[in-house]
Amino acid sequence: MRHLTDIRALAVMVVLLGSLLTNGTRGQDGLWVASPDGRIRVNMRVAAKGGAHPAGRRFYYSVTYMDKPILLEAPLALDIQGVPGLADDVMIFRSQRRVLSDAWHHVWGKCDVVRDECDELRVTLQCRADAYRTMDVIWRVYNDGVAFRFFLPRQRDVRKFNLTGESSWFRFAGDHQVWAADYGQFASHQEAEFPECRLSDIKPGGIYGLPFLVRAGDRAWVAVTEANLTDWAGMYVTAVAGMPHTLRTLLSPRLDNPGVCVTSRTPRYSPWRVMMIASQPGDLIESNLIANLNKSCAIRDTSWIKPGRCAWDWWWSGSYAPDAGFKLGPNDKTMKYFIDFAAEMGWEYQLVDWQWYGPPFADEVGGPAHPTSDITKPVPGIDIPSLVQYAKKKNVRLWIWLHWDHADKQMTRAFPLFKRWGVAGVKIDFMARDDQEMVNYYHRVIKAAAKQHLMVDFHGAYKPTGLSRTYPNLMTREGVLGNEYNKWSDRVTPDHCLTLPFTRMLAGPMDFTPGGFRHATKDSFKIVGGDAPAPMVFGTRAFQLAMMVVYESPLQVLCDTPYEYRSSPAGADFLKIVPTTWDQTRVLNAQVGDCITVARRSGDEWFVGSMTDWTARDLSIPLGFLGRGKYQATIWADGGKADEKPASLTKATRTVTRADRLTAIMAPGGGQVIHLRPVP
Repeated sequence: MRHLTDIRALAVMVVLLGSLLTNGTRGQDGLWVASPDGRIRVNMRVAAKGGAHPAGRRFYYSVTYMDKPILLEAPLALDIQGVPGLADDVMIFRSQRRVLSDAWHHVWGKCDVVRDECDELRVTLQCRADAYRTMDVIWRVYNDGVAFRFFLPRQRDVRKFNLTGESSWFRFAGDHQVWAADYGQFASHQEAEFPECRLSDIKPGGIYGLPFLVRAGDRAWVAVTEANLTDWAGMYVTAVAGMPHTLRTLLSPRLDNPGVCVTSRTPRYSPWRVMMIASQPGDLIESNLIANLNKSCAIRDTSWIKPGRCAWDWWWSGSYAPDAGFKLGPNDKTMKYFIDFAAEMGWEYQLVDWQWYGPPFADEVGGPAHPTSDITKPVPGIDIPSLVQYAKKKNVRLWIWLHWDHADKQMTRAFPLFKRWGVAGVKIDFMARDDQEMVNYYHRVIKAAAKQHLMVDFHGAYKPTGLSRTYPNLMTREGVLGNEYNKWSDRVTPDHCLTLPFTRMLAGPMDFTPGGFRHATKDSFKIVGGDAPAPMVFGTRAFQLAMMVVYESPLQVLCDTPYEYRSSPAGADFLKIVPTTWDQTRVLNAQVGDCITVARRSGDEWFVGSMTDWTARDLSIPLGFLGRGKYQATIWADGGKADEKPASLTKATRTVTRADRLTAIMAPGGGQVIHLRPVP
């Protein structure tokens, strides 16, 4: 286990390099800040605004990448009830520059050591009509992107405040390709496709989720998202009427007062608004920008936080398990069946899903929580403490499912009880909101769970914003249209699966629940409801195996039943050895929605995963990332007739060096995985 500590011997923070003071006259403009490598530059000024109040002056910014404009001049604004002037008529009062250079260790993640290096500019804006009314805009420019946030200091007429909205604009230089999830409303599970379209297709009033991916011409890729969402409302984007190629922010409204998004007090920072920027889409996947914009670890001892693979009980795969000798259901016998399989595979965890207490819902599944259910009392037939002890003897630990409302009402009593039982973590479900109240709920859960040494997996969740750096017991979350949907839809296509690494996954770990072993071609796929047999998945066996490398999640919950893995074992040996956390990540091939190759290092071993859409592809895999000496490459690949029989899988070994190249020869909807380990 890697312990998260700041590497003070390597990291030096230069707190203040310089300060630029301005006198606030109408000529105050021309500020800028650039990334350490000079490729990204943010320019900013105050200028007269148009519209109904041409005399007013706004704060504008623009962004260039490699000397080319990618974001044109656009305004930033916070709308505070009863407090005019903080955005509409301002001057630059002062600015302060500093350079940040730091390094820190991941407890788990896409790499071990993370460099945190940027140039920062803090700009204080003053209302021209009232010199006592101010607001700071803080900019950080990294080599892999730009972030800004607002700071409201304590001041005479801005103490307790209601934020009615934010209108920060992202004005792109052309009608670019985009990949955007249209949620249609603020309250959702954020489980949707990210279809390709143009900026001109984004409609004013639409509610588009984050990350929002833009191909900004031939030289730049931009992903708009947010980081460090704390005691604030979740952010979305929409188009700006009358302004081509322009997005603006939307905030999720409060349930108790829909005209308000945030109720708070000064002094107060907003979350970071983030533009991840790279010349190639694969570079966005390697970025640690979201984590860097969050606070360092708040947990002193992280040794109990352990990534791993997890078996998943009968909900997805139904009750079809001929090798069990009985019908699966919510009982100890079923849970032991899955625990035994987790032990057989060497997996670290087993998830006891819903119906271990109950009833979870007042009426239909997914509806309101049952008002009297008690998460401290298992139903007859399930004995969680006894199952914990049974699993412990087999080196397996248990996760348990909770409805969020039950957890909210009982966590003070239940979480200490779960610790006494010996439970490893909790899967909390059906929040389907990211208003300020719900965001605060997430933080309460994570902190309460950390005190009891419980890990957390959020389902029915909003996108990550980097909280796992501060509380790494938050292992993963859903907020993704994953394999679960194969149970009732045909939406989890290879095209969708090849878009996710460049969209949803940029925000952080996603609990996609990979590992379906009943494979189908585009023509043979059928929706299989009910209890038998388990759902089908699009694409080949190697396609599903590659998700274990390509998709980032320190808790990988494998979706299929023990029967499927045992009766069709090709590739199950890979599932026994693949890690879920990494020391290094390299993206070797990357075409959004089409194909990908990701190489990840664990210790001195490498794992490489490749995936393609419905187009058969051969991808070249240069091995220059390897160390010196020889490596044994074990390769699981699509069989020769995988286009017709997608479960077909081959396995081969060969000796390679860093000078070699391998080729991923993939069928439609196919994949490949490689395990590389040094030869003694």
